[in-house]
Amino acid sequence: MIRRHCVLAALAITAVSLAGASHAAFAADKVCKLEIAGNDQMQYDKKELVVASDCTQVELTLSHTGKLPAAAMGHNWVLVKTADVTAVANAGMAAGLANNYLTTGDPHVIASTKIVGGGQSTTITFPTSKLTKGGDYTYMCTFPGHYVIMKGTFKFG
Repeated sequence: MIRRHCVLAALAITAVSLAGASHAAFAADKVCKLEIAGNDQMQYDKKELVVASDCTQVELTLSHTGKLPAAAMGHNWVLVKTADVTAVANAGMAAGLANNYLTTGDPHVIASTKIVGGGQSTTITFPTSKLTKGGDYTYMCTFPGHYVIMKGTFKFG
């Protein structure tokens, strides 16, 4: 009987320790929120977005402050390494609006929103584990022709 109580006590202590460890790992997550807007003049309202190195996830909200529909002047937000901007944008044109002007499964795309039209918004969350501190990143809109002027610098860490 005493042995059974000792075993049960040991199991209870182990369970509490494991629960505390997973809770500590969950509590260590830091979600950093960013907001950016695009308009009917093919402009984002920010030229640079910065995420601190202690952020484990990024929650980004894209708002379209214009009036034109997605088919005419849609915007998305796509994060890539700067070296991949042109390739991702060019490949996206062939993908079409139904695919948010992105090639399905493109490994160069780190994070992306759907295309939104005037008055709409969308939110995504992505892990910073996909990023390197101090890496060279660019965000852009891949609606055909927009990426040339509708882009900015993304800094992590």
